[in-house]
Amino acid sequence: MAKTLELQFLTEFGQSQNLTVDAPKGPIDEAEVKAAMEAIIASNAFRSSKGRLANIKGARVIERNVTEYEI
Repeated sequence: MAKTLELQFLTEFGQSQNLTVDAPKGPIDEAEVKAAMEAIIASNAFRSSKGRLANIKGARVIERNVTEYEI
């Protein structure tokens, strides 16, 4: 089962922008995730056509099952 931590932000223009982390260590500590997201915003390290990251929108872990078949 593949897991991804999706960090959801709002940009300075009010648009959604996500950053993903593959295979996050568990268990997820909400306070640590929030602190990391605040540090990301403060660092101004990420910009896109949607603008700079300005606010935290949320975070979630996405789990995905993949079954491959040899054909």
